[in-house]
Amino acid sequence: MTETRWGIISTGKIARQFATALKDTPGAVLAGVASRTLDKAQEFTREFGGTPYGSYEELCAEPGIDVVYIGTPHPLHAPNAMLALNSGKAVLCEKPFTMNLREAAAVVALAREKNLFLMEAMWSRYLPALEEAKRIIASGEIGEVTQAVADFGFSAQVPEEHRLVNRELGGGALLDLGIYPLSVCAYLLGPVAGVQAMATMRDNGVDAHTAFTLRHASGALSSCTASMIARSPVELTVSGTKGFVRLDTLFYKAKTVTVQLEDGSRRTVETPHLGNGYVHEALEVQRCLREGMTESPRMPLDETLALMGVLDEIRAQIGLRYAADS
Repeated sequence: MTETRWGIISTGKIARQFATALKDTPGAVLAGVASRTLDKAQEFTREFGGTPYGSYEELCAEPGIDVVYIGTPHPLHAPNAMLALNSGKAVLCEKPFTMNLREAAAVVALAREKNLFLMEAMWSRYLPALEEAKRIIASGEIGEVTQAVADFGFSAQVPEEHRLVNRELGGGALLDLGIYPLSVCAYLLGPVAGVQAMATMRDNGVDAHTAFTLRHASGALSSCTASMIARSPVELTVSGTKGFVRLDTLFYKAKTVTVQLEDGSRRTVETPHLGNGYVHEALEVQRCLREGMTESPRMPLDETLALMGVLDEIRAQIGLRYAADS
């Protein structure tokens, strides 16, 4: 495979970011873009290229597309992914992967039944900063890892119908922001064995601010916050018995990693990423397709399922329910 022909479902903000990244991704070709209205797809392709489609079904039926990127609102991830998989397409599905574990399990089962590639688009997983932090931890430089602290918060000044706070669109701090500290802490500290959570809820029933503590199988603890009412530093620090390593602001797309040891020594490692950062997840998909893999070792499907289970447990503890849960 000399080039990978991408299709994009959705023409929203995240789809535009991914289309921008494809321009900087070696071997990537934007072959098609689908919207629920042809006009929006045409407007998108005038800027980014590709063939416009007036329905998701038309794009997924196109034989000239190898892999479909799904950037629709959260509740549409599962049905859109299943549409693409049933059409024989590889799938990169934006985070959170689905609304709950039940949906995620159905999507993964379908991909495995059809022997098709499927990956969660947790773009931070593929960035150089995260790999450098993982390498430093594995080297033993900061000693035995005992804790992590991660925050992701900003003040969301948006109308009630906006996706970020709209319950019907999967709004709330946990699914939109909390997935970042959860996924990155699990990647750096290992599987989650338990969780405790508390939240401040909005009048419409979605969470405005959620705090949760993870107990990892290793015995380490992670303290995480996700907020739409607090502008926080947005850093992630992993500490051990000899010092700490920090993914600097903004941790989910950090360009530097700082290490400080108990002897007072301190250094900062430059970890620039390609383009707007989404390039790295596109490259990982293309690598996996070239090598005939059906999932990525950087974001295994079993881990996606495990983390969806953790999100379900957090939501149960804070009383956050969506239509998909009924």
